[in-house]
Amino acid sequence: MNIVFMGTPDFAVPALRALIDSKHSVSAVFTQPDKPKGRGHKLTPPPVKLLAEENKIAVYQPNSLKKDADEYIKLIKDINPDIIVVAAYGKILPKEVLEIPRLGCVNIHGSLLPKYRGAAPIQWAVLNGDEETGITTMLMDEGIDTGDILLAEKTAIGENETSSELFERLSLMGAELLLKTIDALQSGEITPKKQDNTQATYAQMLSKDLSRIDFNSPVNKVHKKICGLSDWPCAVTELNGKRLKVYRSEIVSDTKPDAVPGEIINENNLTVACIDGCVRLVEVQAEGSKRMSAEDYLRGRPVLRGTILNNL
Repeated sequence: MNIVFMGTPDFAVPALRALIDSKHSVSAVFTQPDKPKGRGHKLTPPPVKLLAEENKIAVYQPNSLKKDADEYIKLIKDINPDIIVVAAYGKILPKEVLEIPRLGCVNIHGSLLPKYRGAAPIQWAVLNGDEETGITTMLMDEGIDTGDILLAEKTAIGENETSSELFERLSLMGAELLLKTIDALQSGEITPKKQDNTQATYAQMLSKDLSRIDFNSPVNKVHKKICGLSDWPCAVTELNGKRLKVYRSEIVSDTKPDAVPGEIINENNLTVACIDGCVRLVEVQAEGSKRMSAEDYLRGRPVLRGTILNNL
């Protein structure tokens, strides 16, 4: 089939690669404009663009499909795709675009819809301590992740799995599910299913306001915050007056410790007391330093037992 692909970040790369390697033809790729990154603010192309260019696929980077509607709607109509595939594109598709492909616009979403509609479904599944999540393919409509469900696949969330690790797993699952979805649509062997709006939840965008670790909380909540906010915006605390980012942790006890919340009870491995248990900080980053294991951190910055980690 003739396909137009729309996607931007790493999450979308496996899906595009799967389409390129399949029997289908990707005629064009739409992705967000290059953006400045790093200290030098050098314009950096999105991962999807790099893969498309490697495979000599035409790439388009409109600032908006709405403001530049006439130009790009004509372009897409000229391509005459059977399907438009969307994976973490980051732009709203106007109704005129949704109506172009004969088999519709298929979106890959990182949750089991209607749960976690919105921008950050993977992170919120981890933050909320869910035991499972998954991938859903859906026919897009004008709402935000409200279209009819095509296929879905579940997966368990590991006890210590970070959102970045789950991102990678779900991106690969999404690529496989996408190919199954396209084949089923092509053969007419799939029946779109309406979402139950009464069960819908919304996964709002993450912000740095969520980053502060409150050790005066249940240990599982502290641990899942660290897992869910890794790698961005990252959970943070304060040690000896300096900001400390925490990328990984493990629960080492669910028994109320004989220590105040935030107190380091094992100076050898950064085990910290919470209100009802203890969490070990596994991977951290001090101000002005690089990301490293807690053991490496302690080699250069010894910490005394009884030190209190402060809430920022």
